[in-house]
Amino acid sequence: EDVGFGVDATSVATIDADQRSTGRFVLRRPGVVAGLPVAAAVMAIACRGDVEISAHHEDGEQLQSGANILSVTGPTRGLLLGERTSLNLLGHLSGIATLTKRWVDEVSGTGCRIRDTRKTTPGLRVLEKYAVRCGGGTNHRMTLSEAAMIKDNHIVAAGSLTAAFGKVRATFPDLPVEVE
Repeated sequence: EDVGFGVDATSVATIDADQRSTGRFVLRRPGVVAGLPVAAAVMAIACRGDVEISAHHEDGEQLQSGANILSVTGPTRGLLLGERTSLNLLGHLSGIATLTKRWVDEVSGTGCRIRDTRKTTPGLRVLEKYAVRCGGGTNHRMTLSEAAMIKDNHIVAAGSLTAAFGKVRATFPDLPVEVE
């Protein structure tokens, strides 16, 4: 029964191993959906691949409350094992996408872009940045190697802003440089 999430003792004790069910993921609030492939992957793992998954919408869609976004049919124990993780990831990523979309709409027509930050939840950077894109935002650098960002501590360590900038340029001549 353990597929990396542990054993769901309650489900193992109360549900026959061969019982099958269908579950639906339904939006409680209006917003932008993000994380459907992730939720589907979690359910596939929890059900050991013995699952039928139907996505009824795509990530990035703005939907109303009550929209059925995903249906899953498989072993009841597996569905129950994977549901909370799937729902938590869908909720978290959709929340990021929805909030990003609000800001994107707020600056619409101004030429401004809404960018994310590298300050993400440990282990979820790629997913959270994906959710920003689903909401219409733009990603900042994914890693520290994609651009140099000279901050006050770098300036102090190098001796001056000019020295810090010069050292970055000498070491990585083609790398974008930002000063914060």
